[in-house]
Amino acid sequence: MQSLKVVDYMNRHPVSFKPEMTIEAAVDLLLQTGQRGGPVVDAERKLVGFLSEQDCLAAMLRDTYHNEQGASVADCMYRGEVVTVDAESNITDLAQHMTNNRPKIYPVIDADKQVVGVITRTDVLRAIDAHLGDNYSHN
Repeated sequence: MQSLKVVDYMNRHPVSFKPEMTIEAAVDLLLQTGQRGGPVVDAERKLVGFLSEQDCLAAMLRDTYHNEQGASVADCMYRGEVVTVDAESNITDLAQHMTNNRPKIYPVIDADKQVVGVITRTDVLRAIDAHLGDNYSHN
């Protein structure tokens, strides 16, 4: 399983957000893509935060309660240290991290710290399942 790399199973075209986007536009993107969240990136595709469905829901409820609109992604995104994974990381190592109630979605970064994709628990399960299936069929 050491040969299983994040780069081989990640989503190379994830939904991503710009800090200046409105929450409404971000929600539209989430709904169109069926993704649960994604990285917030600057003009150089460097990670500046993370926006989840939960962040959007909280913002939209707050806006509804106050009968206003206009929250931006920057107003609502998670600004703390976003847990990322390197594209060359091993799937097994990532799976071990994921069992500790860590995030469900990890932005994948390259050597220049640019976001090049995301990997989810589902992607990791798919990778391990495929590997185990290959091993069983060879025995």
